[in-house]
Amino acid sequence: MLTLSLCASAQLASYVDNQNQVMVWDKGMIRKIDFLAPTSMKIGRSAIPYLDNSRSFKVYANNRVTPVNIGFTNNYYATDNLVVFLNQKSLNVFENGEVKNLTAVCDQYFVADSVVFFLDSYKGAYKAYYKGKTYNIEGYFSDSSLASIRVTDNIVAYNNFANQFRIFYLGELIAQEDYPVSGFEVGRNTVAYVDIDRKFKVFHSGRTFVLDDFPPKSYKVGDNVVAYLTADGYFKVFYDDSARSMGFMSGNYQVVDNIVAFKDQSNYLKVFYKGDVSTIDNYYPNNMVIQYNSLAYVNYGNTLRLFSEGETYDVTNAELTNWQLNYDVLMYQMGQNMFRVFYKGTEY
Repeated sequence: MLTLSLCASAQLASYVDNQNQVMVWDKGMIRKIDFLAPTSMKIGRSAIPYLDNSRSFKVYANNRVTPVNIGFTNNYYATDNLVVFLNQKSLNVFENGEVKNLTAVCDQYFVADSVVFFLDSYKGAYKAYYKGKTYNIEGYFSDSSLASIRVTDNIVAYNNFANQFRIFYLGELIAQEDYPVSGFEVGRNTVAYVDIDRKFKVFHSGRTFVLDDFPPKSYKVGDNVVAYLTADGYFKVFYDDSARSMGFMSGNYQVVDNIVAFKDQSNYLKVFYKGDVSTIDNYYPNNMVIQYNSLAYVNYGNTLRLFSEGETYDVTNAELTNWQLNYDVLMYQMGQNMFRVFYKGTEY
């Protein structure tokens, strides 16, 4: 088993060697963290939680393994900044080397990169955990309100039981609209929605912008970016507090994290990335993998192509057994035992 995860703020990789030992690569150093293969393992940006061979729950972070409990954990998640785990119905978070219990009884919860939104069933209240603090959010949600909750990265948006639109952002509960909104999507620092007057709005980093007086045909939200198709068929991207037109188009586009990939009028694959537009290929691939700052696919020439942080690379045209994109790291396999990693223009 070989699992890789690297990123700008943390660089982690883990694999089980041919002696069945669990190894971790952390910023260039290789460490043995367990003698037997784990039952399961997940890779976060700053931590690696896993159930060991006896199903004891452990977390590798900050160059050491922390045993958390013996055989109680029935579910767990690894995000950019948090490890969240459930012991029966007890919801807990591991952050900065410490374990905190959020509630002894939890029947509903949503996990994102920096925030956990959950029902404290013991006290009958909905709460949010963010950067070491727990905030009271709502005392009650109807079934219809629960269905419309959106949680991602560092933000929570929802229509509450009184049909008011609320946003939890950076530890503050914001009364965004006094009426329910008909549809909304969320990303890092960003919420896009259609209000009761059918105006298309974006909440971004504490400010609200009216992008159009009419609802768009479609819209998608990423990290600090919103892509949308207007009612009259123009494709636009909201970024850096303003909207930019990409021209008339039919509607083939994807938004993931910092990447907006779209098919232009000539059917070319283009990428909008942090304010710049790049042409990647002369056709729009059916199968692409997009994460964080990167996009990867195998083109018609059987070449594994990667767009990452504004640069385009033709990585290899060898016959591949498998390949995967994790964060901004492209890993590919040739044959049974030959693995390669491509990261920031360098092959390892």
